[in-house]
Amino acid sequence: MRLVLPLLVAGLPATAQDCGGDWGAFLEGLKAEAVAQGVAPEAADGFLAGARQSAEVLAQDRDQGHFQADFIAFSRRLISQDRVERAAALSERHDATFDRIEAELGVPRGILLAFWAFETDFGAVQGDYDTTDALVTLAHDCRRPELFRPEALGAMRLYAEGRWDTDVTGAWAGEIGQVQMLPRDILEFGADGDGDGVVDLKESSEDALLSGARMLSGLGWRAGEPWLQEVTVPEGLDWGQTGLDKPRPASDWAALGVAAREGELAGGLPAALVLPVGRKGPAFLAYPNFGLLTEWNQSLTYVLTAGYFATRIMGAPVYDAGEPDPALSGEEVVRLQEKLTARGHDVGEADGILGAKTRAAVQAEQARLGLPADAWPTRELLDAL
Repeated sequence: MRLVLPLLVAGLPATAQDCGGDWGAFLEGLKAEAVAQGVAPEAADGFLAGARQSAEVLAQDRDQGHFQADFIAFSRRLISQDRVERAAALSERHDATFDRIEAELGVPRGILLAFWAFETDFGAVQGDYDTTDALVTLAHDCRRPELFRPEALGAMRLYAEGRWDTDVTGAWAGEIGQVQMLPRDILEFGADGDGDGVVDLKESSEDALLSGARMLSGLGWRAGEPWLQEVTVPEGLDWGQTGLDKPRPASDWAALGVAAREGELAGGLPAALVLPVGRKGPAFLAYPNFGLLTEWNQSLTYVLTAGYFATRIMGAPVYDAGEPDPALSGEEVVRLQEKLTARGHDVGEADGILGAKTRAAVQAEQARLGLPADAWPTRELLDAL
């Protein structure tokens, strides 16, 4: 799922941007905004005619406990030998499509295979939620309307163009197809990969793969450059310099003793040193292309796992898990987040998920307390707070 900025339309009444409130009034405001963007009134009516609020979708939006798992637990859950072998078989089966994508767009097959695997198990599990209901429900909900209202409007445009069925099904958050794309991405990047004149992201693997590749290319994918590389790190490193927000030339990391487990560092590229479970666990250099993958999904653990799996598909070894300090439980992370908030840090909602804001606050408190500032929360830190 991509995080997007609010879509503001000049000249619309304020009520057209509201979330929550009366369902019927909300739908009228959504229609008014769509019409102002050029959607025919009858098309807007047709799209919204059967839209219903979905309690199940709202429940899924609130319950994302699987993202509480740490990188090692999460990656071992998603990556199996069977999945590695299936990726290899599908790479061979769709070799011509991947060759075309790599030649035209520079997006490597490993990345597409990884997201194809994680999003829908290579197209087998695409979701059975009513996608129209999901998008309109989440646009009405006041938790993240800045994300979902533009997507609902995008789906209305697709419907007006004859490219959206109101009974289409997909994931609870409104994505559809084998690589799970949101409506505005379909509008911009949807492509006919099999040459039948139709963009069918649900049934055509070629369409889905080419569309996903076009999305990454449109976001700025840099052909021929790496995205993630496992490295070894010296014990005496300044851990406070680690994290996605602190990139530096890979050559600088090499001078500090950071080395590739296989091959060489891309010395001329900026790279951030990522320690998903702290300084005692696996370590990766994240290059500029890695940042684009976060446009596909906002969870660092998910994207790091997908990026790593892509390197496995391309021949990298199984990562060295090391011996990291035990992970905090979800309940302990909630307590930690509450303590960090009390100390003035902005960690967002205390949800038990170790996101970017929580990691930054952890690193700051570790530095303040004289602990190794590797952004990995330990019980020692929790006790100290």
